[in-house]
Amino acid sequence: MEACTLTAYHCLAFVWYFFVSYSITLVRTEDRPSEVFPYGGQWKYLTVLNLVLQTVFYGVSFLADVLRLIKKLRCVKCVISSRDLLFSVLAFPVSTFVSISFWALYTYNRELVYPKSLDGIIPPWLNHAMHTAVLPFAFLEIFATPHRYPTKKKGLILLGFASFVYISWVLWIYSVTGEWVYPVFALFSPAGLAAFFAGSLAIIVCLYNFGEFLNRMMWGQFIFCFSLLIT
Repeated sequence: MEACTLTAYHCLAFVWYFFVSYSITLVRTEDRPSEVFPYGGQWKYLTVLNLVLQTVFYGVSFLADVLRLIKKLRCVKCVISSRDLLFSVLAFPVSTFVSISFWALYTYNRELVYPKSLDGIIPPWLNHAMHTAVLPFAFLEIFATPHRYPTKKKGLILLGFASFVYISWVLWIYSVTGEWVYPVFALFSPAGLAAFFAGSLAIIVCLYNFGEFLNRMMWGQFIFCFSLLIT
């Protein structure tokens, strides 16, 4: 994309995610169905955490674009490095995982992940904004601009750490409330749940590698040239 077009796109994406994140806060908690317990609030859901993540990512991307336009190269190098790390380790794999896993479980049995009672308090457009639109946004970002991925070891360590933190948060909530964040977890024995978490981690690692592959196929030589330009 042209620099001005890319700046406008990242600005619009940031505004969109900010709007969706804000819209989630307007959902009336007093109307929540019995399946949704109050402990942890909205911050127990990976979907909501992903919205905040995408808002931060596109905000950083917009800042990087603006700094490039006004030729602040000393500042832009650090911001672009932060943008690329956010996208490669978290923004792409998490958003694709959220969308794919949600709709896979929803198709199999929606009560396992998004009870029908939620339809009365979360409008369909907001559901699709949280679980559908995140996927094309993630792929569009790869085709819109190049991203420098960290070394494989560093990237997977950071991704593994973020996954461990969220799983620990889910287990902590269960230890306090006796309720699972997602009903699907109640179907498993402890060993089965461990296997489910391990399988989910394997999937998100595959998504990380897939994002890196697409980025390299699209921008491989350009990334090298661009890194020399801003060094």
